[in-house]
Amino acid sequence: MALSTNHHSPFIARITQRLAPMVVPLIVGCALFMQMLDSTVIATALPAMAHSFGEDPVRLNVAITAYLLSAAVFVPICGWAADRFGARQVFASAIVLFTISSTLCGLSQTLGQMVAGRMLQGFAGAMMVPVGRIVLLRTVSKSELVRAMSFLSMPALLGPIFGPAVGGFLVEYGSWRWIFFMNLPIGILGVILALRYIRDTEAGQPQPLDIIGFLLTAVCLGTLVFCFEAVGHGVLSTPVVLAMLGLGGVCGLLYVKHAERSPHPILDFRLLKIPTFSIALLGGNLCRLAVGAVPFLLAMQLQVAFGMGPFAAGMLTFAGALGALMMKMSASPIIKRFGFRRTLVANAFLTGASIIGCVLFTSVTPHAVIIIVLLLGGFFRSLQLTGVNSLAYADIGPEQMGRATGMASAVQQLAISLGVAVAAFALKASMATRGTTTLDAYDVIPGFLVIGIAMMMSVFFFSRLSANAGSAVSGKREPPPTR
Repeated sequence: MALSTNHHSPFIARITQRLAPMVVPLIVGCALFMQMLDSTVIATALPAMAHSFGEDPVRLNVAITAYLLSAAVFVPICGWAADRFGARQVFASAIVLFTISSTLCGLSQTLGQMVAGRMLQGFAGAMMVPVGRIVLLRTVSKSELVRAMSFLSMPALLGPIFGPAVGGFLVEYGSWRWIFFMNLPIGILGVILALRYIRDTEAGQPQPLDIIGFLLTAVCLGTLVFCFEAVGHGVLSTPVVLAMLGLGGVCGLLYVKHAERSPHPILDFRLLKIPTFSIALLGGNLCRLAVGAVPFLLAMQLQVAFGMGPFAAGMLTFAGALGALMMKMSASPIIKRFGFRRTLVANAFLTGASIIGCVLFTSVTPHAVIIIVLLLGGFFRSLQLTGVNSLAYADIGPEQMGRATGMASAVQQLAISLGVAVAAFALKASMATRGTTTLDAYDVIPGFLVIGIAMMMSVFFFSRLSANAGSAVSGKREPPPTR
């Protein structure tokens, strides 16, 4: 046996070496997929959960809000935690906590128990995915970053696409509790893989926790996310929403003043002086509006307006997942060939057009046409997310990784929540204009138009990039101008 092992060891070593650059991105990507799937699948199960708890289904929205609120509050400290305790340890611990909290949600017997479990899940999610990204950035070389981000960006798209189909199947043929229990084997496998394949990396310089900054950002981000969610579900009156937005705005302004004086701010705005980081953050978050909004609008269009079942609609939207998978091998060559500026500018138009194209769907549109449009849309959105995620860290030094990830994650959390709120507001505004409370196929059109146009508007940011922006990551270098 020893001879056999030695005989095959060079082959195994070569295979292991070839797969090594993908192992960490896939481990972190699986954690992101678990979080994104959990975040979207619960919406399908709310009526069944309400019946089980003996509650009004509208009240069950608090289970979604509790998660988003908790995640928004704790995301800013993810960089500090990674530098203080080590990214590998925090990442593995967060997976364990997310798995335990998922199990508690599945075992809950009352709404209060569910809300407590979801808040614990939100805290774990705030540590798990952003710190996983820090692990990735400290493990993968800059030249491999685009390829790694292509694996990492797929779960962000696959989770919302798979969510309605998985949720519909489990609720229809099993129990809503399985939407939480299915995280148990994924979490166990994730911890084993993380401890086995993720090595301890050099941490950033540990700094004291900015407690005042944490409290101010917690109130600011928490109230903004809560208000976006409330607008989407219409559970709060307009004066209450405006009052909370005012509170969040005041805390945000106070934090800006505090950050100017603090030696170690929890969200470091000095990073915005790095052009690639600031442009990727601003332009990229216009792109991220589509991450939550497009699956939501498609669910409303296919299930409510066209009368499809959750499982059937989910199988149609699976085409977007296939498009994202097709992008996996294409992103790195495309960005290397054309560079970040040309890729992101051109692809922003293509992505926006694919979103706007959904307004042409009707109840009699052939499924083949819908699949083709969603397939292309999944490809373009995934390429755009891979591009902006890679560009954001192109010029970030190792000692800045934790702070940059904390800031990017906080803004991304707002963008995704805002995307759903904008889509829901567009639906409600359309129905109010028509003087009805019944959703019609016409009502999804404004939502697709707004999100598609927002995607195209990101061109104004990406066009400001230099021709060689992010060349250390993309490998694309423009020749110097001839005289």
